[in-house]
Amino acid sequence: AQGHGAKGDNIYEFQIEFLEPVEPNPVCRVTQRQLNITVQKKESNWWERLTKQEKRPVFLAPDFDRWLDESDAEMELKEKEEEKINKMKIESRVPKDPFKHLKKGYLAMYNLVQFLGFSWIFVNMTVRLFILGKSFYDTFHTIADMMYFCQTLALMEIMNSLIGLVRTPLIPAVMQVFGRNFVLFVILGSLEEMQSKPVVFFIFYLWSIVELFRYPYYMLSCIGIEWKPLTWLRYTAWIPFYPLGGLAEAVCIVQSIPIFSETGKFSLGLPNPLNVTIQFSFLLQIYLIALFLGIFVNFRHLYKQRKQHLGPKKRKMK
Repeated sequence: AQGHGAKGDNIYEFQIEFLEPVEPNPVCRVTQRQLNITVQKKESNWWERLTKQEKRPVFLAPDFDRWLDESDAEMELKEKEEEKINKMKIESRVPKDPFKHLKKGYLAMYNLVQFLGFSWIFVNMTVRLFILGKSFYDTFHTIADMMYFCQTLALMEIMNSLIGLVRTPLIPAVMQVFGRNFVLFVILGSLEEMQSKPVVFFIFYLWSIVELFRYPYYMLSCIGIEWKPLTWLRYTAWIPFYPLGGLAEAVCIVQSIPIFSETGKFSLGLPNPLNVTIQFSFLLQIYLIALFLGIFVNFRHLYKQRKQHLGPKKRKMK
C-alpha cells in the first residue's frame, strides 16, 4: 500500500505466514484512521499461535480490547449456543398459523379492491368537476353505486378486527364504518331531497381522498413492503381531511333534520296510553353530539398511531 507517514510518502508491505491455512481473499476496509484487514480461517479451530514461526514478528502487537483466550472463546461460544437454544424454545411455543399466507392474501386483495373503488370515485369526481365542468348537484346519481359498494364492503373491516385478522381496535373501526354508512344509506339514500345538494360532493370527495393513502399503505404492509412517503401520507393526510369530512357529515345531517321533521320519516309512534311520537329528527340531533364525540375518539386514536409510526425512535439501552 502507498501511504503518507512520518517520513513522507512511502510504499508499505509485509508478509505473514500463518500457522494454518486461511481464506485467500481477505476483507479490507479503509477508515480515516486506519486500514482494517480481516483474514478468515479456513477451519474454525483454536490456534496455538498466529504464525508458523514461534517468535512473533516485531511489527505485530495484539489488540487486547478484542483479545480472547481459549476459555473466553469457549464461554462466548457457549453463550451464543444458549441464546440460539432459547430462541428456538420461544419460537416453538408460538403456534404456527397454517393459514398465514391465505390471510395475508385476503387482506391484500381486500385493500386492493377498496383502493381501486375509491380511486375510481376520486378520479371520476375530479374529471367531471374540473375538466368536464359538471355541477355539484348530480354527484350522488353518478357516484352512489360505487360508494354503496365500497362502504358495504367496508363492513369487513369490523369483522377483520373482531376475529383478530388486523390489529385495529374494534371501537374506532365500528365508529368510522357505521358513521359513514349511516350518512350514506339512511340520510342520503332515503331522502331524494338530499341527493342533489352540494354537500354530497364534499362528503364523497373527502372520504375518497383519505382512502387513497390508507388502503395502498395496508396493501403493501400485507406483503412486507414499506414506502416511507406513503407511510407519511397515511398518517398525516387525515389531519386536515378527517375533520373536514366530519364537518361535511354534520352539515348533511343538519340539512336533513327539517326534511325528516316535515315528512315524519322513520319517526316512531308509541302506543296508547302514552300516545307519544319519537321524531327521527330529534334522534338526529342527539346523533350530532355523538358524531363529534366519535370524531374526537378517532382523532385521538389516529394521533397515537401517528406518534407510533412517525415519532422519534427510542434508542435501545444496552
